[in-house]
This record gives sequence, C-alpha cells and structure tokens, in this order.
Amino acid sequence: MAEVKKQLQREKRHRRVRAKINGTSECPRLCVFRSNKYIYVQLIDDQKGITLLSVTDNKPKTKSKTKESSNINSALEVGKILAKKAIEKKIKKIVFDRGGYKYHGRVKAIAEGARQGGLKF
Repeated sequence: MAEVKKQLQREKRHRRVRAKINGTSECPRLCVFRSNKYIYVQLIDDQKGITLLSVTDNKPKTKSKTKESSNINSALEVGKILAKKAIEKKIKKIVFDRGGYKYHGRVKAIAEGARQGGLKF
C-alpha cells in the first residue's frame, strides 16, 4: 500500500509541475522517467504533441559507455548523449521537467550532463 501511495503522490506532483511547464519546437520540454533499473529522457514538443528525441540507458550504445558504473554516472552519460543529439537537431534551449521526482541523484545528474553537453535551461 505504501508503494501505491508513493506513486500517487509522485503523479500528483508531476501534474502540478506540468501545469506550469510547456514545451515548444524552439524550446522543447526535457521529460524524465526513472525506473528502478533504467532512466529514460525525452525532448517533447507539447504544441504539436510529438517526441523530438529520446534517450535511455538500457540501449547497447549507452550501456557500453556506462559499463561497470553507478546509476548516477549512467544518468550523467544519458544527459550528455541527449545534449549531443539535441544540438545535432539544432536545439539549444530546453525546459526541464523532472517528472515529479526530487531534483536529486539521477535526475540531477541528467540535468548536469545536459548542461555539460551544451544545453541551456
């Protein structure tokens, strides 16, 4: 029961955050989803309702870079890879959507990786 309540609280926080954040094609929304094993990030254009770009750490290319490393290091690499792909698509500015999670640990590492990769937010 505690896990269900925790999930509902996260969903409520996420709805509250999403009411204030909106992504456009010039400044898309960086959405984070965190599972126990993996982390998933997407750049989303909310006006058109499309995903511009997505990166996860469970794909072979990402795994080889983060082999034998912690989840935080893996999340940092995911942020850097996302930034590299976004800059290739001429996206330099984004809005960060932490998905109802605390800005701490893996979520913070993604943001730092994206900033190190050259994204502004």
